[in-house]
Amino acid sequence: MEALVIGVLIGVFLIELILGRLNQQNILKPWPTEVRGIYTKGQVKRAVEYAHKNYQFSFISKIISLAIMVFMIMEGGFNWVNEIAISFSDNQSYQALVFFGILLGANQLISIPFSYYQTFIIEEEFGFNNSSKKLFLTDTIKQLVIGAIIGGGLLFLLGWLFEILGSDFWLVFWGVIVVIMIFVNTFYTSLILPLFNKLSPIEDEGLKGDVLAYCKKVGYGLKNLYQMDGSKRSKKANAFFSGLGPTKTIVLYDTLIEGQSKEEITAVLAHEIGHYKRKHTLFNLLFSIVQLFGMLFLLGWALNQSDFSLGLGVETPNFYTGLLAFSILFTPISFLIGMVQNNISRIMEYQADAYAKETYNGDTLITALKKLSVDNLSNLNPHPAYVFFYYSHPPIHQRIKALK
Repeated sequence: MEALVIGVLIGVFLIELILGRLNQQNILKPWPTEVRGIYTKGQVKRAVEYAHKNYQFSFISKIISLAIMVFMIMEGGFNWVNEIAISFSDNQSYQALVFFGILLGANQLISIPFSYYQTFIIEEEFGFNNSSKKLFLTDTIKQLVIGAIIGGGLLFLLGWLFEILGSDFWLVFWGVIVVIMIFVNTFYTSLILPLFNKLSPIEDEGLKGDVLAYCKKVGYGLKNLYQMDGSKRSKKANAFFSGLGPTKTIVLYDTLIEGQSKEEITAVLAHEIGHYKRKHTLFNLLFSIVQLFGMLFLLGWALNQSDFSLGLGVETPNFYTGLLAFSILFTPISFLIGMVQNNISRIMEYQADAYAKETYNGDTLITALKKLSVDNLSNLNPHPAYVFFYYSHPPIHQRIKALK
C-alpha cells in the first residue's frame, strides 16, 4: 500500500511537470493572430520571463513537497506524529486535532517562505506587489485562525460522527457541509471578505450611472455593487460575482476601475451579470454539492479499510490517518473532476461573453480583455493540453475569436 500511495504522489507530480513544461515551451511559439500586437516587444519579453519564473518556482515547490511526503511515508514520519496524537488522548476526535494540527502547522511553517518569495521577490520584480510585510503577516495570521476554527471544527465533527454512526457518518456530514457551502456562498462578501479587504460604494458617479442604466435595460435588480481595495496587495485587476438571491453582489477591484474606461468596466460587468442570467452560479453550487456527495460516499467506504492508513506507514490505523491517505489516493479522481469542471467553466465563460455582446458591446469587451491581459502579463499562447486540464477561462485569443 505504501508503494501505491507513493506511486500516486509521483504520478501526479509527473503529469503536472509534463503539462507545465509543455505550457512553458508553447509561449515561445508564434502567437495566435487574435493577440498579436496586444503586447509591445518589451512586454512580450516581460511576459515570457514572468511565466518562466513562475514555472521554475512552481517546479521547485512541488518537488520539495513531493520529497517531504515520500520521506514522511518511508521514514515513519506520519507514524511518529500519530503516536504523539494517541499519547495525547484516548478520544479519536482529539487525536485528529493533534495529528492534523502538527502536520498543518509544519506545512504552514514550510510554506510561509515560499509565499513570501512569491509575493516579495517574483511579484515585486514584475511590478505587481503592493503588499507590505505587515499586511502579509496579518493575512497569514488571519488565514491560520480562520482555517483552525473552521477546519478544526469540521474535523472534530467528522470524528464524532464516525464514532457514533460508523460508516454511515458521511451522509450527515455531507448535509452539514452543504449548509455551510450555501451559507458561505450567500454571505461571503458581507462576512468573510471584509476580514481581508474593504468594500465601498462606487465613487465614480458617471460609471455608477452607466452601470445602473445597463442593469435596468437587462432587468437585473442591482442592489449590491462595490469596489474593493485590491490595490493594497496587488496591481492586478479583476471583478467577480458572488451571493445568492437578495445577497447577490458584484465586486470590482479598484485597479480595474483605475485602468479601464467606464464603457469597458460596464462590459466586464455585463459579462458577470451574464453568469447570473445563465444560472452559472447556481449550477456551480449544485455541481459542488453533487461532487461532495460522491467524495464523501467514497470516504465512508475508505475509512473502513485499514490498509489505507498502512499506506502512510502508520502502525495504528484510525479514521484520521485513513482520511489523510484517502485525500492522497483520491488526487487522480479529483484531478479528473477538476478537468471536467474547468471544461464546463470555459463553456460558461463563452456564454457570459456572448451575453455581454448581445446586451452591451462585444468590441468593448474585447478591448477590456486585452487591457486585463496586459495589466496581468497573461500568457497569451498557453498549450492546449494545459488549457484543457487547468484553465477555468478560455485563453483570450479564443474568447476574442468567439466574440468576433
